[in-house]
Amino acid sequence: MRTLELFETPAQNLRLGPSAIVLREFALPYMSELMTAIEAITAVSPFRYMVTPGGFTMSVALTNCGSLGWTTDRRGYRYISHDPDTGKPWPVMPEVFTRLASDAATNAGYDNFEPDACLVNRYLPGSRLSLHQDKNERDYEHPIVSVSLGMRAKFQFGGHARTDPTVKVPLHHGDVVVWGGTDRLRYHGVMPLQDDPHPLLGSQRINFTFRKAG
Repeated sequence: MRTLELFETPAQNLRLGPSAIVLREFALPYMSELMTAIEAITAVSPFRYMVTPGGFTMSVALTNCGSLGWTTDRRGYRYISHDPDTGKPWPVMPEVFTRLASDAATNAGYDNFEPDACLVNRYLPGSRLSLHQDKNERDYEHPIVSVSLGMRAKFQFGGHARTDPTVKVPLHHGDVVVWGGTDRLRYHGVMPLQDDPHPLLGSQRINFTFRKAG
């Protein structure tokens, strides 16, 4: 697999494809509200390490908010309405989350985006996310909106086959990636996280990804 690496200054938006873009530092104006919202979500549904259908424990801890939450276990990948650890509904999606998701989607050319699911991931040094497609949603007409906070990560963005070439894109605190349309099913992932502590979040990266799943 051939990999290309892109270098740019953090403030420059970056086009990844016809329908995919990195909005540099777009989430920064929402930051104080976001941190409060994340604390509220994880107080109800804490981060946990889930198991893949193949029996491997993920290196990324996760939780969810919204009417649907993404989960995985030996039975497969899917969306469910209740937290399997608590038996209760996932936390309600905070207003600042829906506002940020809608604003970012509109800025990227996707109007009237109303997510019903938000997957919240916590990366620690060494955590990674292998190349995959987001395919568990009911339809693919809606974009994906992905927000990065904390330590820098290298985001991989490939083609429609796992073996297609990828680009490696540094994502910084506050960056938002939006992709949909012809780019909606492109493979993507995150390289192993390097330990480069962030002034606000320390040695971790928080990433939350909005989807219209139902």
